[in-house]
Amino acid sequence: MISRAPASVTVGTLIAASRGAGSQLSEQKIVFLGAGSAGCGIAEQIVAQIQREGLSEEAARQRVFMVDRFGLLTDAMPNLLPFQSKLVQKRDNLQQWDTTSDVLSLLDVVRNVKPDILIGVSGQPGLFTEEIIREMHKHCPRPIVMPLSNPTSRVEATPQNILSWTDGEALVATGSPFAPVTLKGKQYVIAQCNNSYIFPGIGLGVIASGASRVTEDMLMAASETLAKHSPLVNNGEGPVLPELKDIQTVSRAIAFAVGKVAQEQGWR
Repeated sequence: MISRAPASVTVGTLIAASRGAGSQLSEQKIVFLGAGSAGCGIAEQIVAQIQREGLSEEAARQRVFMVDRFGLLTDAMPNLLPFQSKLVQKRDNLQQWDTTSDVLSLLDVVRNVKPDILIGVSGQPGLFTEEIIREMHKHCPRPIVMPLSNPTSRVEATPQNILSWTDGEALVATGSPFAPVTLKGKQYVIAQCNNSYIFPGIGLGVIASGASRVTEDMLMAASETLAKHSPLVNNGEGPVLPELKDIQTVSRAIAFAVGKVAQEQGWR
């Protein structure tokens, strides 16, 4: 369950950010930089959430684009790992893309996909360049940018730069802690997409309900509950996630939601 917590908290963050941008996750186009086991695990949880919001599995997967050091994952690439194989895009669907190389870089993907969400799990610093972020912002008024690599020395872009390059319009969550950013007289509190938002509540819910396992529905309930506690969603402004000082309140709500699913589904 520990390994699934990052995916659950990321999905909760994305649900909240999407609602804060006036949309829902199933309407977003999502680009990942980093297609290792962690990134693909998060992507699969996103696909599951998009399906819960009404799309078919095929349609959900068409909204998620995975980029690694070899470029966009496609069905024409050799030596794909098993966990990557279901997250590829069909090369035949990319024939109309405007590119200059067979290797589809992150910039190529951003230019052609025009994503609403950009997630970094590459472990490599500085890969969300000014050109990439500005290109994304040209087509998306409230881009959701989540450089999740940690520690801070490996972050794909700093919140300061992301907000500067988008005139303060990006919704930002990071994997490492960052101080608030002040831009043009306005302060932006940076949400940290941290397992501590999810893990205690899931654990408490499982113990209190006597559940024999942790199911995908329980994880989804935790993600949805986290999103409901977003200051951005509830107040129309503020960080995407609640402050960590409110973790006990959030954990109790998640525990109740998880325990309720466990009892309803008979996992006792």
